[in-house]
Amino acid sequence: MILINIEAETIRNGPLRGDIEAMRIKVLGCSGGIGGDLRTTSMLVDEDVLIDAGTGVGDLLIEQLVKIDHVFVTHSHLDHITSIPFLVDTVCWMRDRPLTIYSTAATIQILKEHLFNWKIWPDFSQIPDAEKPVMVYREIQVGETINLDGRKFTAIPAVHTVPAVGYLLDSGQATLIFSGDTTHNDALWDIANRAHNLKYLIIETAFPNKEREIAIASKHLCPSMLAEELSKLTRPVEVFVTHLKPGEIYLTMSEIGRNAGKWRPRMLENGMELTI
Repeated sequence: MILINIEAETIRNGPLRGDIEAMRIKVLGCSGGIGGDLRTTSMLVDEDVLIDAGTGVGDLLIEQLVKIDHVFVTHSHLDHITSIPFLVDTVCWMRDRPLTIYSTAATIQILKEHLFNWKIWPDFSQIPDAEKPVMVYREIQVGETINLDGRKFTAIPAVHTVPAVGYLLDSGQATLIFSGDTTHNDALWDIANRAHNLKYLIIETAFPNKEREIAIASKHLCPSMLAEELSKLTRPVEVFVTHLKPGEIYLTMSEIGRNAGKWRPRMLENGMELTI
């Protein structure tokens, strides 16, 4: 059992929010690939927080990019982090405080060694200098909660080919769970079944059933596996499916309807807005 840490670090970057104020989540990208209007994983929370930073971040205006203070990263795969280097490079000179990247120690180490390493991209945690950088890392552990002016972000377990987490978002009124990239994950359902006023569950299903063995090997889900996982859910919640592969979207969604129709999962779409 994973116990969610009720002790949350509170971080304030601006005026205090009201004691009870809704969080607005806008989907910037939710595809397992690119092409046409497809964008990879990213969600904008209010105006200042990103959950992952896939290609959809590039659709934001400069005025919107400047307002982003926090990026919560699920894992180090490129479809979830590709916009971080461009984001910090584009707006760092327009801001008076650093961009904070939150993730596990293992994921942060991967970002340092393989992305912000002066070979692939400059190390912005050292620019203009190490004392006052334009980007900082904040390590978080599974079960740890970050409180941003009353908005709580808790890292929850994910099971993937690299170190990974999902996130539970809590406005004080309702909660949302984002699975991140994951395969079979009993710890996720323990948290989902206990979460306060759970309103939305966003869960990945990357492959159709014909590619079940690929899903297992790559530690993703397919529709039959999704149905197995949702059977562990003991409460009503609105379910959205994310990370569908281009070219297989309609096949996968039709199989989800047959395999997991009991839970009425809907396809997450770019531009969709959820409120908790």
